[in-house]
Amino acid sequence: MLIRNNDDGFIHPLSSEITSKDAYSTRRELLRQWSAGAAAAGLAGWGHREAFAQGNAAAKLAALPASQSAVQGAMTVEKLTSQKDATTYNNFYEFGTDKSDPARQAHTLKTSPWTIEVEGLVKKPTRFNLEDIMKWGAMQERIYRLRCVEGWSMVIPWIGYSMSDLIKRVEPLPGAKFVEFVTQADSQTMPGLRGGFLDWPYVEGLRMDEAMHPLTLLTFGMYGEVLPKQNGAPVRLVVPWKYGFKSGKSIVKIRFVDKQPVVSWAKAAPQEYGFYSNVNPTVDHPRWSQASERRIGEGGLLDKKRKTLMFNGYEAQVASMYTGMDLVKNF
Repeated sequence: MLIRNNDDGFIHPLSSEITSKDAYSTRRELLRQWSAGAAAAGLAGWGHREAFAQGNAAAKLAALPASQSAVQGAMTVEKLTSQKDATTYNNFYEFGTDKSDPARQAHTLKTSPWTIEVEGLVKKPTRFNLEDIMKWGAMQERIYRLRCVEGWSMVIPWIGYSMSDLIKRVEPLPGAKFVEFVTQADSQTMPGLRGGFLDWPYVEGLRMDEAMHPLTLLTFGMYGEVLPKQNGAPVRLVVPWKYGFKSGKSIVKIRFVDKQPVVSWAKAAPQEYGFYSNVNPTVDHPRWSQASERRIGEGGLLDKKRKTLMFNGYEAQVASMYTGMDLVKNF
């Protein structure tokens, strides 16, 4: 999603410390002690997610056990963004356009009960409870880069399972070529919906092979806990080789269709946001370069930026899906 300030078009990130090595090592030791099958035990604590109170530093989200992912490319060794930065510097326009708005206002979101409707070109269209969907795949921790179109990035330990596990369960029909994701749009709990710059609800989509790619993550947690509300609770998508706005938050509907969906940002500004939105340093946004990025929590405002990686560093895993495509035209 897009936000600009009044000087160079980039949002200046907060500066804070990286998660300490000791703290993260301790958590990873706990994760190693949990088997993938223990993920179901985490469901018992899922109901406690409503206990998270904005501004209460003592409040804790429920732990979400997970095993380390064996998917190729899923565990970058880069330093993690601090949990504080990752949960207070967010794009979630349903709760406001300022980076701090989601952390301040998302406490109003009601995430229990939560259902996801699966419809369209599938053999098993129905409405599923969140707790059932959580059991459809083994919970894995994956450390993915998240690159925002605005020019900043993070490295976050996400928890979930490959979207392909859900897709296989609902059995798409042969005509299903795309998967459309529709997110929550409740004006009573989402004050940002009162703005008219997007046509709510927020809609995103993937080509079927993109949705089936093992790196595409149906995500229920981060940093060893269930998702905070400001990060897309209770369930979101993470597509690590695409700009962050492709990863829809607070998903309520998954639709299988035969034609390319009209997604929210491409509908609002088609010259700036294409359907594919793959991270590509050679294709600039009309108002700024995408050749470099600033890692949140890394150095100060005057420190040298890092180079943007093609497909956000996942080129070896995903480039084959775009063989022969004009990636300038199909931006």
